[in-house]
Amino acid sequence: MTDSTRKPDKLTLEAAVQILGAEDLQRTCWSCGDMRAEHFCEECGHVQPARPTDFFSFFGLPRKLELDESVLEREFYALSRKLHPDVYSRASMREQEWSLEKTSQLNDAFRTLKDPISRTKYLLGLEGIHWEEQSKIATEQARAAGGEKKQAVPPELLEEAFELNMLLEEAKAGVDDDLRGQLVEHETGLRERMQALHAELRAAWKDWDGGDATATARMVSVLQRRTYLRNLLRDIQEVLN
Repeated sequence: MTDSTRKPDKLTLEAAVQILGAEDLQRTCWSCGDMRAEHFCEECGHVQPARPTDFFSFFGLPRKLELDESVLEREFYALSRKLHPDVYSRASMREQEWSLEKTSQLNDAFRTLKDPISRTKYLLGLEGIHWEEQSKIATEQARAAGGEKKQAVPPELLEEAFELNMLLEEAKAGVDDDLRGQLVEHETGLRERMQALHAELRAAWKDWDGGDATATARMVSVLQRRTYLRNLLRDIQEVLN
């Protein structure tokens, strides 16, 4: 290998950009110029610059909803050990900062993908569906107008929701044993419905992972109904507690 082609022992980040180019830098270690892994160089061990990426890509996972959570957890702990700021305590300030940024990304990614509901919401967001933001905007607009946002009642819950709201209104005057028993019964039924929604959501995951475009709307529907049930459960628990 001639001197003109020999890879330098170490490159500063600025020199790497000039020599390798910004596009190549995404695939090449800033320090030794070797082909690198996503988070740290396999050749020289240096942590790599943090860059915007989705949480699935951060873990090297396909954008799928049916994840093996044991694999996700194992990868999380492996990366935690390798990216921990203590590992780079004697490195340059820049590498220490990258380690902190990478660790923050790692924690956010794991926390989001580990939870089935947050994983679903996150993937929908990647697909351009930010229904929670739309709900928040609707709530703020209703408050600005001096009212409250009226949440649509799922059709299958119309009768039960009406009965439950009547009981909750009655509870404002006091809760006797009979009323408490009715509320507990409703609470049990709503929790069973929540479990059924989780099963419905997982079925939609499988279809979405298989390329079924209709699964997106079904997931949104499940999340909306889940939010309504969760709010009813919260209202019951406030009375019972």
